[in-house]
Amino acid sequence: MASPSAGTFSFGTYLGRFRAIVIAGTVLCGTSVPAFAAPGGDALNFGGANGALKSIPSTVGAHGMVVSAQHLASDIGARILKDGGNAIDAAVAVGYALAVVYPAAGNIGGGGFMTLRTPDGKAFFVDFREHAPLAATETMYQDANGNVIKDLSTLGWKSVAVPGTVAGLDMVLKRWGTMSREKVMAPAIALARDGYVLEENDVHLLNTSTAAFASDPYASKIFLRNDGQPFQIGDRFVQSDLARTLQMIADQGPDAFYKGWIAQETVRASKVGGGILEMADFAAYKPRVLEPVHCIYRGFHVDTAPPPSGGGVALCEMLNILSGYDLHQEGLYSPKAAHQEIEAMRHTYSDRRDLGDPAFVQNPVEHLVDPAYAARIRAGIPADRAVPSSDLTAGDPQPEKHETTHYSIMDKSGYAVAVTYTLNGWFGGKVMAGRAGYFLNDEMDDFATKPGAPNMFGIVGSKANAIAPGKTPLSSMSPTILSYRNKAIMAVGSPGGSRIPTITLAAILGVVDYGKTIQDAVDMPRIHEQWEPETVEVEPGALSPDTIMALEAQGYQIAVHQAWGSVEGVLYGGARLGQKPDGKFYGGYDRRHAGGGAAGE
Repeated sequence: MASPSAGTFSFGTYLGRFRAIVIAGTVLCGTSVPAFAAPGGDALNFGGANGALKSIPSTVGAHGMVVSAQHLASDIGARILKDGGNAIDAAVAVGYALAVVYPAAGNIGGGGFMTLRTPDGKAFFVDFREHAPLAATETMYQDANGNVIKDLSTLGWKSVAVPGTVAGLDMVLKRWGTMSREKVMAPAIALARDGYVLEENDVHLLNTSTAAFASDPYASKIFLRNDGQPFQIGDRFVQSDLARTLQMIADQGPDAFYKGWIAQETVRASKVGGGILEMADFAAYKPRVLEPVHCIYRGFHVDTAPPPSGGGVALCEMLNILSGYDLHQEGLYSPKAAHQEIEAMRHTYSDRRDLGDPAFVQNPVEHLVDPAYAARIRAGIPADRAVPSSDLTAGDPQPEKHETTHYSIMDKSGYAVAVTYTLNGWFGGKVMAGRAGYFLNDEMDDFATKPGAPNMFGIVGSKANAIAPGKTPLSSMSPTILSYRNKAIMAVGSPGGSRIPTITLAAILGVVDYGKTIQDAVDMPRIHEQWEPETVEVEPGALSPDTIMALEAQGYQIAVHQAWGSVEGVLYGGARLGQKPDGKFYGGYDRRHAGGGAAGE
């Protein structure tokens, strides 16, 4: 789907509220776009340890911007840009840096997705998600009676899928990068070798898995102090084994990881631990480049994740449905706008059935992201009542864990990169690759462990996502880029399991419909509905008491939850879409989780 031509797009036609002028390829929006305050004023109260988030400016960069969940990694990416690298070089550097400074989710033992847009306006989706081992079977997590065995797909070596991060990062560097592998990996190697001083959030993440560290002879030597106690704030954290592994990859390329000593050591540890990984699994791994899912929202071109992610399809379907409403006029989280968002979410998640790895399944993507299909859904949504989930076709929201990480990067040459990658749960399957010094994922849990039966969340697994050798599990990860007239203007994404599409949706609506800065859009409290369970989840402060009362009167069940997600976003051209373009980059990092940061160049 092509971006709208110069003659077809005008914010003047968008509900009569916006106007746009393009100067040197940059969107200049009218000044009538107000910033909507969250209910309760400027303080966004997310509860828990996070307290109240006061509004802060977006981070500004003249030549580029890097935003990630760990400020040391963001700083490394910005340094790569300053040294003449492009956003791809920076993305690879950040990916390896997060493996060191954000080991709970940053990784070389997992995999992920990357959406990227080149200066000539071409968009690509890189799938370096994990693959099921060749010895995997559809019933491998069931007992003799067909019952799912508790924890077998989430803990230990049998939960591990073949990692793809190293292959994916190396492929994009060779194809679109400008720097050597040695150059972009050097900062991560130095951090692992020399260590870094732990801050509060670093210690918090380490403390999530203290018992697992203690039970693993390799992890305990690295992730616990010499006295066997957990690390404390202010301690220096050194990972010598990981430094050696990263140096091997820098020197020898991905063959070191997939065919050399690193693979051998990983397979050895797997066999000792009762896993099924073999050298043939590593040798067979290949990342792939796919066509992104495309849609148009308010005249902006959206590039996002295709299957094996169901998240991008869901995001575009929701945007298509909402495109027929005047959200700006209705107001952020007014009863009317909230009702429309909830029903767009509910209908979209009910449609997420029979999606899977495109190498194994025929996916109905064109139908689900067709604006005409969205118009039919919109026509069937009543204006004044909730639609019972039981009235909709059974869907398949995925049970993947929330402990993922995302980073976004844009540069002055026109590259934009959005990357979401993961070990699945914090520290994955809680198993370390022997002396290689990295944790392995538990991505096998993202398959339907027993198709047709409900999982722990009450979600019925789809046959399309059944386990098969070499197959990629379905995901919700949705790294997304918005552009206008072939110029990238926004890169965004988040962790959050099945909530990822609605988290990403909220950030986009905040910027496009409600005129927010990227930081305010990231801070904006969120709502979520995923067909089943039927309850509407809201962050504290998202909905006013009057709105909650109005929605409950329409038949909605509202439940307030602790804050979720961790959006990392970049906006190009101005602090808001309603300001005169300045050619600068603006970064917004999610303060729901301490330790993140935006770094401009």
